[in-house]
Amino acid sequence: MTDLQVRKMRFGFEDRDVPFMWNPANPAWSSMANAVSFLAIGFEKMIVNMAREVMPKITDPAIAAETDAFVRQEGQHSTAHRQHVNGLIRAYPGLKQTLDEVIGAYDHLAATTPMEYRLAYTADLEATFTPVFKLMLDNEDTLFAPGDDRVASLLIWHFVEEVEHRSSALIIFDHVVGSDLYRMRQAPSVFNHVLDVIAIACRGFNEHVPLAERGVDAMSMFARHRVKQKIRRLVPGMSYTDYGPSPRAFADLPLRQQLTALRGTVRSQLPRHSPADEDLPVLADEWFTRFDAGYDVTRWYTAETAAS
Repeated sequence: MTDLQVRKMRFGFEDRDVPFMWNPANPAWSSMANAVSFLAIGFEKMIVNMAREVMPKITDPAIAAETDAFVRQEGQHSTAHRQHVNGLIRAYPGLKQTLDEVIGAYDHLAATTPMEYRLAYTADLEATFTPVFKLMLDNEDTLFAPGDDRVASLLIWHFVEEVEHRSSALIIFDHVVGSDLYRMRQAPSVFNHVLDVIAIACRGFNEHVPLAERGVDAMSMFARHRVKQKIRRLVPGMSYTDYGPSPRAFADLPLRQQLTALRGTVRSQLPRHSPADEDLPVLADEWFTRFDAGYDVTRWYTAETAAS
């Protein structure tokens, strides 16, 4: 049987306004993390629907149990991110259109691609999460701690559970499809689609959230956009819309850690990759220990203070 645990969380996004710039010390990271919330809703909806399609093809009871737990965890993530996004929509109603476009991109993908492709999509993307989220969690003191505790706690919970089920999507893919070559061949289109969806969210942020409240050009997470904007500023007569400054979210993170995450991301797409062998963030063990001890992980940074 699977070791995965399904944890239902509520982070209090209904209690008070949800700031777009939830970590004022790093507006670019705030915007990037908000885009993760939008992406998660569409992506995880696709996963849940795909599971209904794939379950009859799973013949191993252990893998069926793994699939069920994996999908139920993802369903909880989607629910929690929707609470976050709904808080943003209350403040910026135009973001409802942005959310609809993100969900629509995944609905279109589900309607126009075979199950094997969506299994590869899920396995490819999920395989990158452990090295990428390790980079983030290993720098929680600057990425999460200075920000709104609800958003920080949501992201930490989501990321440590992605580490917990890091092998699930690949286990399911290998059982049903079982072709590393097929998975590798789909990777370019998978990551192009992911970036396209993130761009939908970021363009929506620029359109519907005032610069004073987002602090950055939300599209600045894309290097190509930063270069184009620089050229437009410099070339006389070229059409140019100033959406704000263009810092990098991870500019202050140690370069060695960023390169390690990049190598891990590349390695995750290679044949016979085993997510179980990845180096894990220390914070993940601390999170599971606190959760098991009854700590209020929905207020990761403030629960002890509130209780004292």
